[in-house]
Amino acid sequence: MNLSTQKRLASEVMKTGRNRVYFDPSRLNDIQEALTKDDIRKLVNDRVIQKKPKLGVSKSRFRKLLIQKRKGRRKGEGSREGKSTARLSRKRKWINLVRSQRDLIKELKDKKIINNKVYRGLYRKVKGGYFRSRRHIKLYLGEK
Repeated sequence: MNLSTQKRLASEVMKTGRNRVYFDPSRLNDIQEALTKDDIRKLVNDRVIQKKPKLGVSKSRFRKLLIQKRKGRRKGEGSREGKSTARLSRKRKWINLVRSQRDLIKELKDKKIINNKVYRGLYRKVKGGYFRSRRHIKLYLGEK
């Protein structure tokens, strides 16, 4: 039983692709007798010929990954794309470094571990990029 003509007509009537046309298996004889678009329209109205729902792409896997990423997972070296400066700009990195170092030397001054003269010297060194990290400042002070 070849119903390709009926399938083509049905797809034109329902304005959809041929793969989305569904024929009721119990009424195939009625469908075979339908030769005009008008006949097909009647069968569509009688729900003998139907339109299958569109298939979509599930977002469940994406949502699962998103939950993991929000926890901080899946962000290792192998998952990163682009330069490190694309993720955190050089300027932003510098600002973060300088702010943390200035906070440290201010804390040391407030606790009276260093005096104002040493503080000013350290402040200028921080501004000049002399120290790599907070730990480097502590090592520098330990040597003095």
